Amino acid sequence: MSDILQDPPIAADSVYAKLGGEPAIHQLVNRFYALMDELPEAHAVRRLHPESLSGSADSLFKFLSGWFGGPPLYIRERGHPRLRMRHAAYAIGPVERDEWLLCMRQALAEQVPDESLRAGMNRAFTDMAEHLINT
Repeated sequence: MSDILQDPPIAADSVYAKLGGEPAIHQLVNRFYALMDELPEAHAVRRLHPESLSGSADSLFKFLSGWFGGPPLYIRERGHPRLRMRHAAYAIGPVERDEWLLCMRQALAEQVPDESLRAGMNRAFTDMAEHLINT
């Protein structure tokens, strides 16, 4: 097999590695979606998702894997994430952004003990959520 087809090694200083790789990302995503189901304050953003969150969790896990510096699972399967285009069908306003961030920030607070790493991730997620507002 050609080296071109292989993923580059995962950098030790990547978010992916610092979090603990695949198991830690699964844990973060699972907690995030559990919170979306559990928190009444996340009602508006939960309404945007299908009844079963398994497909959403799979997509987010694959996206975060590559975004955090791990294997580019999402890109391999679906191509460039094109987040704004893929979310264009959903009315995302400040309420949905804030509810999404509430769930992610709580999941990060519970799952990422390194304060500096968590702060950087919070900034990145905030920027991404802001970018997806379309109403």
